[in-house]
Amino acid sequence: MYPLRGFVVFLAAAMPLAQADVRLPNVFKSHMVLQRGLGCPVWGWADVGEHVTVEFSGSRVNATADEHGRWRIKLATMEANSKSRSLVISGSNRIELKDVLVGDVWICSGQSNMEWPMRSVVNAEKEVAAADHTGIRLFDVPGHTTSALPQEDVPGGNWNVCSPQSVGNFSAVGYFFARHFHAETGVPVGLLGTNWGGTRIEPWVPAVGFRNVPELKSITDQVDRFDPTVPAGKATWTAYANAVERWTTELKAAIKTGVPLPSIPATPGYTNSGQPMAIYHSMVHGLAPFGIRGVLWYQGESNGGEGVEYFHKMQALIGGWRNVWNQENFPIYFYFVQLANWQRPNDNPAGGDGWARIRDAQTQSLTVPNTGMAVITDIGVANDIHPRNKQDVGQRLALWALRDVAKKHVVVSGPLYREMRADTNSIRLHFDHADSGLIVGVKDGLKPTTVAENGTLTRFAIAGEDKQLHWANARIDGDTVIVSSSEVTKPVAVRYAWSMNPEGANLYNKVGLPASPFRTDNW
Repeated sequence: MYPLRGFVVFLAAAMPLAQADVRLPNVFKSHMVLQRGLGCPVWGWADVGEHVTVEFSGSRVNATADEHGRWRIKLATMEANSKSRSLVISGSNRIELKDVLVGDVWICSGQSNMEWPMRSVVNAEKEVAAADHTGIRLFDVPGHTTSALPQEDVPGGNWNVCSPQSVGNFSAVGYFFARHFHAETGVPVGLLGTNWGGTRIEPWVPAVGFRNVPELKSITDQVDRFDPTVPAGKATWTAYANAVERWTTELKAAIKTGVPLPSIPATPGYTNSGQPMAIYHSMVHGLAPFGIRGVLWYQGESNGGEGVEYFHKMQALIGGWRNVWNQENFPIYFYFVQLANWQRPNDNPAGGDGWARIRDAQTQSLTVPNTGMAVITDIGVANDIHPRNKQDVGQRLALWALRDVAKKHVVVSGPLYREMRADTNSIRLHFDHADSGLIVGVKDGLKPTTVAENGTLTRFAIAGEDKQLHWANARIDGDTVIVSSSEVTKPVAVRYAWSMNPEGANLYNKVGLPASPFRTDNW
């Protein structure tokens, strides 16, 4: 049904829209949160030439619907406010959205670990019962839908006040992020959930994202072949239009004669949810340009065999969404989760199996401005791709927002490898986010990290010029780590936790955040 719907929308987009009443996108509902510090856009549809008035918090802004029946205004910039107020839109009809707050709005997106609901986390019954926060609001884009073309609206959804009754099916990572940030700042938080388990990154990326990353030219070429808005795709879509016309004729004849109904023509390039742009078109595009503070992203398992190419796709995703939202002089922060440890541990010191390379690509994504990463290789479980401890995930993401948005002096990450210096028999490693000092840590469930008494660092490997990796001795020296092995006399490279499940990896900083896996070589 989605291919045909996408085509019908494509035809309708070329014609002016006539609406009997003023209408708003589905994301505008009572109990919503508007983004503070930004001239928030409010938009919708009405009769061509109709005058529309938008009122909120004592301000009044007017607009006129254009030749396509679209109108848009910007509200005055506002400070955070927990007071319940109404947003009123008037034209031929009157719409009143009640209980509207002003705070920070975050999109929660990705695959199943972002979709994972509160009702299925560790201590779920207790956590859900305590989730009574009038300053946190939840919106879920419903269903798992795709579209061949960008949709002007998302399929539906409602804003709900966070409560034990509303939170059970909402993203646990998003909720725990909001809970921590709201508790530390008092600022209202709105969460826009749009996620789909098992999906790759490509269908979440808009066309402009691919086109701005030269390394993704092969995907860009594929996108252009099936995009009717560019010359390269027009021939394909003309053929598809003719196929739909033939199908319509055959369908009418089949209904009259009773013969089997003909199959709906497949939309070119959008045969499943893995196609570039297909999910973005349906489940994200219609949210823009709703004012947001940033994005929380937890995805990668379905791209788990990739390395640096995933970094390029992250560039496309981040840059593409920022381009579509176009919030000038108001940075959109993009915080993501590095994949957890999973499956059986690998005892080969060279590692490199499973998700080692994609974790490296995720770390590389920190080079994109205004990004942050939560490292969780200490909370996964070997037999479950869905770690039930989402509390630590949300809180570690929230640390970045507390620093960047709330301007608090907090340590946002565990140690991130910065550089190495080789001595005769050892290598000294230097890290970012190690100013508080380093420890051998122990993480047990939801409990805070503790210092391991007489603990020894594990999961470090070292190599000489022969590029053969050996398990190494590693010790902490202030905010550095010294690595050596009796089997390597002239070391040139070190790897740490460089495997699918680096069980036992235990380097932390003193605030209890784990070091990210890394390698100093590029072999």
